Amino acid sequence: MCRRMRVEKDHGQLAARHANERGGASLKFVLVVAVVALAAYSLLQYVPVAIQAYGLKDFMQEKVNIAAATGKSAEWVVKEIKAGSEQYGMPPDAVVQARQNSGRMEAHVQFTRPIQFPGFTYQYSFDYTARSNSFLSSE
Repeated sequence: MCRRMRVEKDHGQLAARHANERGGASLKFVLVVAVVALAAYSLLQYVPVAIQAYGLKDFMQEKVNIAAATGKSAEWVVKEIKAGSEQYGMPPDAVVQARQNSGRMEAHVQFTRPIQFPGFTYQYSFDYTARSNSFLSSE
């Protein structure tokens, strides 16, 4: 019987000690959920912009390759890139240049696009030059 009373006494002390710690796990859980939610929100803001930028690079490469293979002018490349600008999230004030260089067509696009994150705005900078493949040049 003595042993049973000691076990109950130890259990009572243990319960009293854990009563002081109540709520600690839920606070940690809330903090972890908040951090994960902020990370997910940030990714949802950034990833579409990065995907559009990748698509714009591919689009630019396609246009300079077509221009080099068919003998189109630099003005045609600029016009085509600006025509597809809305699809790739390119702002209207973006710098779009194209030129013929050593028998290859080159197109350069540069712009900055703001991305809203919790607490601050990140300036996503796009600066890319697409060069046609040398074997496609018409010269």
